[in-house]
Amino acid sequence: MKTVDARPLAGKVALVAGGTRGGGRGIAVELGAAGATVYVTGRSGAGGRSDLDRPETIEQTAEQVTAAGGLGIPARTDHSRPDEVRALVDRIAAEQDGRLDILVNSVWGGDPLTDWEHPLWEQDLETGLRLLRQAVETHVITSRFALPLMVARKSGLVVEVTDGNTARYRGTFFYDLAKSAVIRLAVAQAAELRPHGVAAVAITPGFLRSEALLEHFGVTEANWRDGAAQDPNFAHSETPAYLGRAVAALAADPGVMAKSGRALATWGLYREYGFTDADGTQPDFAAHWAENLEEEYGPLGDPL
Repeated sequence: MKTVDARPLAGKVALVAGGTRGGGRGIAVELGAAGATVYVTGRSGAGGRSDLDRPETIEQTAEQVTAAGGLGIPARTDHSRPDEVRALVDRIAAEQDGRLDILVNSVWGGDPLTDWEHPLWEQDLETGLRLLRQAVETHVITSRFALPLMVARKSGLVVEVTDGNTARYRGTFFYDLAKSAVIRLAVAQAAELRPHGVAAVAITPGFLRSEALLEHFGVTEANWRDGAAQDPNFAHSETPAYLGRAVAALAADPGVMAKSGRALATWGLYREYGFTDADGTQPDFAAHWAENLEEEYGPLGDPL
């Protein structure tokens, strides 16, 4: 098991694109807990909410980053707009003397655009294409402008946040295409960045206990286990902090280049790095799947 210092990312600079809520917020806060300066971006902030119309803001996440021991800097950004992303990266370069050590592409916002009921030929085409623009194109735009800072320093880590680390079909066409494409973004970036000493990986949580999912089950983090009455699998869910600690462990690993180009998961990384979830447990959704769901749904799939 690998161990790390309490603040192994002190002096490091991170950009968490899509850090308003969910996995992005969990990653931002845990990078802060490890000592990093974290730019938290998203569309919901002091200037108004995104079309998701949820209450979480980038300012709240940034405050949590600072409270955890890092420095959180909110920067309201629409990552579908190249001009805004370019301005964001220019700001980071100016404020951090050209330094960017960690880029997390966690922009999603596709839940209201996902049609779980119909096959491709019965879905609304514009809605599906909008999902791809929101969930994939934003990652490409962000990397396009942020990567030169890493390449110039010949070090860094790019993290592409996805759902699942296998080639298994994810239940509906556009969702599957988006989440699979994000893994391919990590593979392609890894190939091009390797000569420059920069690593790129994809990572997935297990059953993520996000703010939206807690609301869906009508519970809070304090009584979340009550949600298992509606879905027994929910008892094996994990907080965004678990994903965040996985990313923080990767960012602190001097040997992370050996993992570049791979699709990783919290359920594998906790074994290697020894981190726990917020409550001290170590959820392993792959193990739960193998024991309880594989007979009905088939194997979870081999890691890519």
